[in-house]
Amino acid sequence: MMKYPIGIQSFDKLIEDGYVYVDKTALVYQLATSGNIYFLSRPRRFGKSLLVSTLKCYFQGRKDLFKGLAIERLETEWAEYPVFHMDFNGTDFTVAGNLEMKLEGYVASLERIYGKDTNPQTLGDRFAYVLRQAHKQYGRRCVVLIDEYDKPILDVLDTGYKTKVGEEERLLEDRHREILKGFYSVFKAADEDLRFVLLTGVTKFSQVSVFSGFNQPDDISMDGRYETLCGITQEELEHYFADPIKSMASKYRTTVAGIKEGLKQQYDGYHFSTSLTDIYNPFSLLNAFAKQELRDYWFSSGTPTYLIRLLNHFRENLDELTGRYYRPEEFVDYKADVERPLPMIYQSGYLTIKAYNLRRGTFLLDFPNDEVKNGFVTMAATSYLNPKRMNVTSWVQDVADALEAGAPDTFRKLLTAFLADIPYTMRRKENERERERYFHYTFYLIFRLISVYTVYTEKEQSEGRVDCIVETPDYIYIFEFKLDGTADEALRQIEEKGYARPYESDNRRLYKIGVSFSSETGTVEDWKTVG
Repeated sequence: MMKYPIGIQSFDKLIEDGYVYVDKTALVYQLATSGNIYFLSRPRRFGKSLLVSTLKCYFQGRKDLFKGLAIERLETEWAEYPVFHMDFNGTDFTVAGNLEMKLEGYVASLERIYGKDTNPQTLGDRFAYVLRQAHKQYGRRCVVLIDEYDKPILDVLDTGYKTKVGEEERLLEDRHREILKGFYSVFKAADEDLRFVLLTGVTKFSQVSVFSGFNQPDDISMDGRYETLCGITQEELEHYFADPIKSMASKYRTTVAGIKEGLKQQYDGYHFSTSLTDIYNPFSLLNAFAKQELRDYWFSSGTPTYLIRLLNHFRENLDELTGRYYRPEEFVDYKADVERPLPMIYQSGYLTIKAYNLRRGTFLLDFPNDEVKNGFVTMAATSYLNPKRMNVTSWVQDVADALEAGAPDTFRKLLTAFLADIPYTMRRKENERERERYFHYTFYLIFRLISVYTVYTEKEQSEGRVDCIVETPDYIYIFEFKLDGTADEALRQIEEKGYARPYESDNRRLYKIGVSFSSETGTVEDWKTVG
């Protein structure tokens, strides 16, 4: 029976205990023999820690662990290097002093092995001394692997938490950045003692001085050579997991092709270079095979609090981020600015590259798959709309059932009840423009939530922009919304603009729905259905 390494981040444990391993060792060898200092950004639970562990075992010369893998045919020397591994996972850096304790404890433990500098200046100097001594003892340069290097900053990003440095009160975020800059400066001072360095994380804080203390690493986050270093490709999916795919097809009473399509829609869709190679989320995929169920695993495993904090600065603008082309400097190089959450959203894995315009050098960004889209928009809707009693997830299921069954009146009742459940303080706006913006964003969130079907919001047509079109397997719904207007006005616009014309030859039943909302009551004032 296949064993799935869910939550296992140690390469040696994975191999020794017989868990399934998707062989990435050819790429590991290429990485280890091609350069010196690297940085890799990938979303959480995407296999970064396992990659670091694999490199650690490789540089320790543990040939026995790699038997039968691609690297066995490539490596002939299997030399043992001094390896220094630091993992920032598992520490709560919202507590002032924890970062200093973590680094001090790590360096002190190394000093007990390699000796202590008699005239140390900083923590970085002490670490540099350790690297120098290890180089001398082994006769080989050192390997440094730092996992989730940015967690001490992400934990406190935009929290306003403070700490005291002497008599001065400082933002904990600034203090952590300063400490890390000093610690990472060791890589510049110890260049002669370093064979290989890899830092992994979610975000590259390239413009906020964390990396300025040492030689700039080679950022391979969007390097086509290494785009499949973490995650699972379509070819790997079909090669390693043919049996669990067959089992799932049997359980769901469908074909193997049908299950593959379901897996692709739910967990695939990540792209990390202009090559646009499809990458599956490994955490979700392994959970789906282990449990034999297509469910939301990655998103439900925890939403980063830093992302929620950033989005609170960006309310009513999420719809402007998705489905647009951007230059790489707009979303790759992160600048810690709460007014620009796009890079953090992208690098955290909630948006990904969907297309590349070679002529313009721009990238289309959107949600990678249904799991992320549904989870992210549910989070945004719950945070923004803050319904008093309703559970957003169960409400979405009821709406989806109504639309699938061709019951627009049921949808009207559900929508009216949902809007009425939103606190008045949420929809209280100062002027007409803000009120319109609130309702526009509210419906963007609502229809993104039910977009398990084909949903278009503000779809461009030759005669104008449609507010919303929902397509299900058997029905088409064309919605036009009016704020403080009438349903008849909305229906008249559908007719005059010819919004239904593209569906004249479609066999599905079509509903035209005009809806008027009251800015005073915050809910449906008038609703008319034709179809």
